[in-house]
Amino acid sequence: MILSCQKLTKSFGIHTVLDRVNFIINEGEKAAVIGINGAGKTTLFKIITGEYEADSGQVIIAKDISIGYLSQVIDVSSRRTIYEEMVDAKKEIIETEKKIRELEESISRLSGEELSKAMSDYSRLTEQFERKNGYAWRSEITGVLKGLGFSEDQFDTPIQHLSGGQKTRVALGRILLTRPDIILLDEPTNHLDMESIRWLETFLSGYPGAVLVVSHDRYFLDSVVTKVIEIEAAKAQVFQGNYSAYAEKKRAQRDAQLRRYVNQQQEIHHQEEVITKLRSFNREKSIRRAESREKMLSKLEMVEKPVVLNQKMRITLEPEIMSGNDVLIIEGLSKSFGDHHLFRNLSLHIFRGEVVGLLGANGTGKTTLLKIINRYLRADAGRIHYGTRVNIGYYDQEQQVLDDEKTIFDEIADAYPKLTHTRIRNVLAAFLFTGDDVFKLIGTLSGGEKGRVSLAKLMLSNANFIILDEPTNHLDILSREILEEAINQYEGTVFYVSHDRYFIDKTATRILDLSPEGLMNYKGNYTYYLSQKENRNLEADSEDVTKKAPEQASASGGSKEEWQLARKEAAAKRKLANDIKKLEHRIGVLEEENEHINEEISLPENATDAAKLEELGNRLSSNEKELLTLYEEWEALSEQHE
Repeated sequence: MILSCQKLTKSFGIHTVLDRVNFIINEGEKAAVIGINGAGKTTLFKIITGEYEADSGQVIIAKDISIGYLSQVIDVSSRRTIYEEMVDAKKEIIETEKKIRELEESISRLSGEELSKAMSDYSRLTEQFERKNGYAWRSEITGVLKGLGFSEDQFDTPIQHLSGGQKTRVALGRILLTRPDIILLDEPTNHLDMESIRWLETFLSGYPGAVLVVSHDRYFLDSVVTKVIEIEAAKAQVFQGNYSAYAEKKRAQRDAQLRRYVNQQQEIHHQEEVITKLRSFNREKSIRRAESREKMLSKLEMVEKPVVLNQKMRITLEPEIMSGNDVLIIEGLSKSFGDHHLFRNLSLHIFRGEVVGLLGANGTGKTTLLKIINRYLRADAGRIHYGTRVNIGYYDQEQQVLDDEKTIFDEIADAYPKLTHTRIRNVLAAFLFTGDDVFKLIGTLSGGEKGRVSLAKLMLSNANFIILDEPTNHLDILSREILEEAINQYEGTVFYVSHDRYFIDKTATRILDLSPEGLMNYKGNYTYYLSQKENRNLEADSEDVTKKAPEQASASGGSKEEWQLARKEAAAKRKLANDIKKLEHRIGVLEEENEHINEEISLPENATDAAKLEELGNRLSSNEKELLTLYEEWEALSEQHE
């Protein structure tokens, strides 16, 4: 054990963020801390590093353990160059090397006791130098910098001239080069392209020290971690395995709890009906039996409603009209900024119903291409043709389509003036903006909140061709899964740029890989694309990029056919899971409505209003009947899903 968190509790005002959180990290272990935005993940890291003090509980760190911490907010104000900053991270080993060289020079001049001491020091320092891989420190610096996406001609760039994302990569590189016993990483993949993320996965997987990471990148977590610490409702729960293993165990756990909850609610409802019937007989014996059952109910240990029924973002994408089969045709597109050429003679063809992911290293022009398609930028050359009845909806990662001076409510109302106030309120509630939240200025919102406003506008557009630029940025894992589900149920066409490989794997039917040489076409999801790249089958699907609709294109080998079959099966499973989630949502709505009805019934002003009480009673009875039916449907579908 090198790190132990014992009963950590932390509150801000009346809001408890962490409640008696317990877990341990062993030597060399790779673990993830996950939870929705605001769950307390960063707060936990700050308590471990001593930036915050816990209200109660303790953090125990083993003796002589070094910690490296990469926070989400980086302030690198060094006047050094990138390379000089990395060299400074190795100053201890460089100093050791200097001492070794000095001893080598002096040993020839020494004798007697001085020589004996010098030889002993030389042996000790050499052993220490070799243990810390001292002979390779220069190549280690170069390897880390290149792995994090810096080219050699950038090594001499002053840090103060770098962007925020580049400074974060410098800070990450410095931490990796200091090789602490435990590394704490808060969203380390936010400013890395795919190649750099894959390099970091390999580095961390082979790292001899321990790693504790906060990340929403599920593919990254699958590749690196062997333990997941989930923070939910301020409590921590530990799961062994990577993210996919956690997700499966968590789903089974929630399903089991939901079954217990549903069964208990049915039993409570049944007992309440029996009690009501017994009391209606108005006899001493039947009343005693009713009281006995009431006493039994009062002693019942209630099963908590699982989080799956609680508040979460709800998004439904539905095209108002269907487009023609040809959605987008691009021929000979070129774009440069001054002497910097992004792409030349680019051509592609997107068909109705496709979900196309656009990949490529940072700086290849992915976002620029989306802006040209959406008419926010002009191309230098080439032709863009939109298909019949194509209606575009655009999600911009920079949120430039939002007006910082408007309130959330006005942003929606001005974009869709025909919507009633009630409809706008309902839509915003679906994206977790309730009460006075709807009157917040756009300019005061966090990145995640702005993302939810943009998604709300996208949903209302009823577009049949959706273009998304990094749609999962600022979304927590739960919200990403909801967006994935919405895209998989969508009957229109999707074209997106994303670095979220898990998201791409779950949604893409085709991948385009953009490089300075042009576009490469892969007719499958991210796993298929990766297998083709790793097998160096670079020409696998490229002949079809502008010529054939996906249903006309032949699969390249049995693996493609297997993938298509697996995709159909997965789609059927997703449909079933979606039906279950809809039932769970309806159950939650009805139960919440019943709580409000019971509150109204108990109001003093309604006590003498017979008509009002009758109306409320009828609504309550109707809801209860529907709930019983929904419970039965849920059980049947859950058994089928299992």
